[in-house]
Amino acid sequence: MARLPRLSIPGLPHLVVQRALTTQPAFAEQADYLDMLSIIGQQARQHEIAVHAYTLLPGEMQLLLTPRAQASLSRFMQSVSRMYVPAFNRRHQRRGTLWEGRYRAAVLEPEAYLLACMTYIDLAAQHAGLAAPAEAYSWSSTQHYLGVRHDPILTPHAGYWALGNTPFARQARYQALIQQGLTSSQCAAIDNCANKSWALGDDDFLAEIQQHTQRRVRAARPGRPRGSSAVLSESGAGSPKV
Repeated sequence: MARLPRLSIPGLPHLVVQRALTTQPAFAEQADYLDMLSIIGQQARQHEIAVHAYTLLPGEMQLLLTPRAQASLSRFMQSVSRMYVPAFNRRHQRRGTLWEGRYRAAVLEPEAYLLACMTYIDLAAQHAGLAAPAEAYSWSSTQHYLGVRHDPILTPHAGYWALGNTPFARQARYQALIQQGLTSSQCAAIDNCANKSWALGDDDFLAEIQQHTQRRVRAARPGRPRGSSAVLSESGAGSPKV
């Protein structure tokens, strides 16, 4: 079965997941994490990508990004991989690929899912048993949003700014979201869309995107005609007005 084109819509946030081979961690020592963060910051500026949140786990990288142009996301991810993998291989005296396959990208309805996906990303290390509390983990955006340190690669999304009128108010509200966590249904919805590269939003959001492309945004519902919903691919038409 042919692979569906990746999802890419300028101006909307995307949850991006890149996983390492099961036999090889993507980040094995501090130098790996530092190198990847430097590369992300450099390539985000070059390819007009806003980085809203991230976590680097030993075997997985999760990013919350907004591309400015149609091809920004794919070019950014290609450049990150081309710069990081050879450097990683040299440090660890290995050859070959590092990733298990293509990166996955799920476009999000920001009003409904931006903060949920930020929380999902910033809790990933805690859920993996790597840190407790979440802000104890150095290789994620959690510390930035809780006021522990400033992270220059991050561009807070408007959804985060709306949490309060002052830095303290925003940090306190976000701390409450981190402490509250996500429901099992929220995690399942995000997991499903991230793993399968579906869009994440309500029916109106998906229907608006559907009008601009022939690529499905979600799995076909039982009993519905195939192709009843779709999303822009990286080579698709212009951005929808969402």
